[in-house]
Amino acid sequence: MGANIPPELQDLPISKRPPKTWSQTLNALLFIIVFDFANLMINAFQFVIVLPIRLIPVSSARNLYDEGIRYSKGAFGILLVLMSQWFAPTKLVVSFEIEGQGRFTNEEIEKLVEKDASGRVLALHLPQKAVMIANHQIYADWWYAWCLTYFMGTHKDVYIVLKDSLKWVPIVGWFYNFIFLARSWASDRLHLSKSLAWLGRRAEQRDTPLTLILYPEGTLVSRDTRPISKRYADKLGIPDMVHSLLPRSTGLHYSLRSLAPKIPSLQLIDITMSYPGIPAFSYGQDHYTLRSIFCDRVPPPAVHMHIRRFDVAKEVPIGDLSGSNAESLPNGSASSKGHTVEIDIPENERVNFDSWLQDLWREKDKRMSKFLDTGSLVDEGQVRLEIPLELKHRREILDAFCFFVPAQMGWISTKLR
Repeated sequence: MGANIPPELQDLPISKRPPKTWSQTLNALLFIIVFDFANLMINAFQFVIVLPIRLIPVSSARNLYDEGIRYSKGAFGILLVLMSQWFAPTKLVVSFEIEGQGRFTNEEIEKLVEKDASGRVLALHLPQKAVMIANHQIYADWWYAWCLTYFMGTHKDVYIVLKDSLKWVPIVGWFYNFIFLARSWASDRLHLSKSLAWLGRRAEQRDTPLTLILYPEGTLVSRDTRPISKRYADKLGIPDMVHSLLPRSTGLHYSLRSLAPKIPSLQLIDITMSYPGIPAFSYGQDHYTLRSIFCDRVPPPAVHMHIRRFDVAKEVPIGDLSGSNAESLPNGSASSKGHTVEIDIPENERVNFDSWLQDLWREKDKRMSKFLDTGSLVDEGQVRLEIPLELKHRREILDAFCFFVPAQMGWISTKLR
């Protein structure tokens, strides 16, 4: 679906590309129509089918409602893969750390990769309850991260922290239990900790997956943000990053401390993402935007992802949580039983975690330099999985549109008048 675009366009900054062709304009029109119609079906499914279940005054109705929301969120995750398949074909090139911190053994890699008889990757059996962090180069990062969860099998259980103004945006802001912050840490920290603690306790009690996606840099690397990162590094008396921004540890630290007491098996998945065609010391958004990728049909030829995995309780210095009560939710004050509240972080523990995260980001920065030199995030001979960004089964196309149930119900209602 859509037009074929010469691959050399991917190597040009958007500002230097030739005027858009009629085929690109047609591709953009088709993308907008299909994507918006699918979102309309998902949103209508939530209102017409799922929301009424919530109003049923029996306890089992809540579980059924939650499963309906999970299905609709999974439909959105499938839709992201389908839109890439139809309008912006690309592939994920996935590699795994085998030497440094967060490494996998060769035996673990063999177990987590599931292929069919032809060698096509069907699934990546990565942790089902995890916080996923990555460097942030382009706005499509979250799109491709959610697509990765499709192969992990957790696309129904993705959670994202967003700014408060998006709370009323259809699909994004309704029903999904995303966490909306006002960008004022004084007011946000308790809300973040309480929301995540609730999500973590629910996921553990119901034994459902949970993938919280966070970007510790907080924003994209750009001409505007690079000087800010440099000033922050100078303030701390440390070198700035080269290909990324200096990560801010506070939000991630609070998130891990909020989730860890509720989910003892919680894992941290760290992804280094790189895109071909972005020269050294350039900015990703000059080459790839959501509009240029999906409307102009000039996607990155591949999305490179290098994965590390950490056991949060054993390998991440989040601090001492031995006094935390896994059954309680943070309320901003010490409980009557004297349990430590998750939002209170001693200064020495905060400094230790900040140093650990900066070291992790410096290793990430070095790997991105390697990508610029060699076109790969890993050495020759190491495992690199090439996963076409396509649905595993054609029948999932119907899931992306919630089986057109709202449209069918609307058509039936017109016939009954």
